[in-house]
Amino acid sequence: ETAATPAPTRAGAEPLARMRKAIARAMSDSKPGIPHIYVTIEVDMDAAMALREQLAESGIKLSVNDLVVKAAAKALTKLPAVNTSYSLTADGQPGITRHQQINVSVAVALDDGLIAPVVKDADKKSVGAISAEIRDMAGRAREGKIKQSELEGATFQVSNLGMFGVTEFVSIITVPQAASIAVGAVRKQPVVRNDQIVVGQVMNITISADHRIVDGAVAAQYLKELKGLLEAPLSVLV
Repeated sequence: ETAATPAPTRAGAEPLARMRKAIARAMSDSKPGIPHIYVTIEVDMDAAMALREQLAESGIKLSVNDLVVKAAAKALTKLPAVNTSYSLTADGQPGITRHQQINVSVAVALDDGLIAPVVKDADKKSVGAISAEIRDMAGRAREGKIKQSELEGATFQVSNLGMFGVTEFVSIITVPQAASIAVGAVRKQPVVRNDQIVVGQVMNITISADHRIVDGAVAAQYLKELKGLLEAPLSVLV
């Protein structure tokens, strides 16, 4: 591995805030040290958006991200090779840790940086429970009241910039996780169904994976599983 190039010294530079300094250190550890591979898939979100509307009429409000987090966790149960970490064996040789828990961190933007509360055992929780937990932790994070234990133990990460109209982006993996997904906006565009051009709702998801332990084919299989769950959203609710 090559060492990161030191930043030049500038007389007018202002010091980074403590959170931004921690983010800079974590990202520097991740990007130079991890050989990232990126794979993107397009998801038909018509059924998912229709389900959200039906649930909202019953007083149950779920965000697209709530559905994605649950589907992401459920997909990891089918592709456990993604729920891993590159690590060293007892004798210092390159190795892999296969996580028994599926703990999904959700990136939350703050005024002075970024924080990622962790939904523990996300595969075993209902979408409603996940939704309430994310809202609670995100709210307390913005108030500076989140517990350190709620920021630790993630095995996978979901980052969503769809609310800003971003259609596609890539995320940096957080050490020691092996993968992260970047979720874009749900947008209307022409699609072909039964050889007819109609207006559909689509969303792009890009996975960033640690190529030392996750190959491109495995990353693609994971996205295919995730796509299938989101396109048949009732399967995400059970």
